[in-house]
Amino acid sequence: MAYKISETDCVACGTCASECPQGAIHEGDVYHIDPDACIDCGTCADVCPMGAIHPAE
Repeated sequence: MAYKISETDCVACGTCASECPQGAIHEGDVYHIDPDACIDCGTCADVCPMGAIHPAE
């Protein structure tokens, strides 16, 4: 199961993208995770200062 970034909580700081070992997180007005590249490691959720990243349902 891939992780997902909440559009309402993400402040586009880039912390998650720099820590993702797969390069699955991409920039935008808010960041987003490519579910095909995500390996469900949770690193992004662990480092997000806003708590904006959660497992996708």
